[in-house]
Amino acid sequence: MNNEFLQTEEAIVAMLKTVFDPEIPVNVFDLGLIYKVEVDEAQHVKIDMTLTAPNCPAADFIVEDVRMKVESVEGVKSVEINLVFEPEWNKDMMTEEAKLELGFL
Repeated sequence: MNNEFLQTEEAIVAMLKTVFDPEIPVNVFDLGLIYKVEVDEAQHVKIDMTLTAPNCPAADFIVEDVRMKVESVEGVKSVEINLVFEPEWNKDMMTEEAKLELGFL
């Protein structure tokens, strides 16, 4: 059972890495926009995520893209996305790869 959860979580992370902010050439996972991913025993997924700015013009697109792609992961029954702004996102939340891609290193 534990191995199954790990495989599902890895598949979800892999799928999150295919979601991009249309204005930034880095995926939402490496940008540090995904704060929490929880998968329960019934394969229902809860995601806490944020945006680079509260007034992001692509917010609806990004959130819906996350929902659709995570729902497409085998075994996932439902996806609930909680858009949060605490803690406030900053560039230190990005992976080293994202910082390099965007010229912050």
